[in-house]
Amino acid sequence: MRFCSALLLALVALLGSARVNAAVHSIEQPDWTTPIAPFQITDHLYYVGSRDLASYLIVTPAGDILINSSLESSPALIRKSVEQLGFRFSDIRILLISHAHWDHDAGSAAILRMTHAKYMVMDADVPVVESGGAKDFFYPHDLYPPAHVDRILHDGDRVELGGGVLVAHKTPGHTRGCTTWTLRTPDQGKLVNVVIVGSWNVNPGFRLVDRPGKPASYPSIAADYRKTFAVLKGLPCDVFLGAHGGYFDMLAKLARAQAGAGQSVWIDPQGYQKAVAAKEKEFEVELSRQQAAAR
Repeated sequence: MRFCSALLLALVALLGSARVNAAVHSIEQPDWTTPIAPFQITDHLYYVGSRDLASYLIVTPAGDILINSSLESSPALIRKSVEQLGFRFSDIRILLISHAHWDHDAGSAAILRMTHAKYMVMDADVPVVESGGAKDFFYPHDLYPPAHVDRILHDGDRVELGGGVLVAHKTPGHTRGCTTWTLRTPDQGKLVNVVIVGSWNVNPGFRLVDRPGKPASYPSIAADYRKTFAVLKGLPCDVFLGAHGGYFDMLAKLARAQAGAGQSVWIDPQGYQKAVAAKEKEFEVELSRQQAAAR
């Protein structure tokens, strides 16, 4: 009997450990780690991520800016892509992120060691980044190496380097400090407005309303999502990009670009507005469902 009890306790401990270890990182998607050849989007903007986890390189005469370090395993893939394009990884001077989830910022500590870049993060995401994910409102077990933030950003702040200017738009909800980046950049002889969406998704399990014994994931989450959609609808957009390739139908557009359409495939203002409207509708449907369940 004592042997059976000990065995049962050992099994519970093992299963508990497995759950904890599994929770250290939520499920990876194959396209997050599958390499893809890097490519040019506009005159100074390049894609250096995987098939779905988006990382972007903005090249300037004073050094380069990287958006999104992605997974802990991603820096090698990103570095290879940067060098494949003919640029030096050590020329990265600034590291930015779309939001503080492990699939977009877990590689930051490694990239900062490799490049000595300055890390700039939206105010409400700083505690999550510097705690290695432990202070995330919903995924405190998705842990990764913490990284020191050199500059705390606020809504509307500008990040400038070598004549390039990015504007940080706080678009919260998905994380408290989720950031949509915009820039105005040359593209084949004309200036275009680029929008890189941080995220608009309501992840499974996010609580948008208070229920007995189960408060909202954080107090202003529903209002934050509404603010995000208001901001996104007001942004001028020619080139539509995002934190995941799937946000902007990247693979299909890339196939058309490689078939002869060239960089023009990234000009998609109608696709941007359509995607924003669809995601806002998804949010409102989920909010209504949760409100009904809370009554």
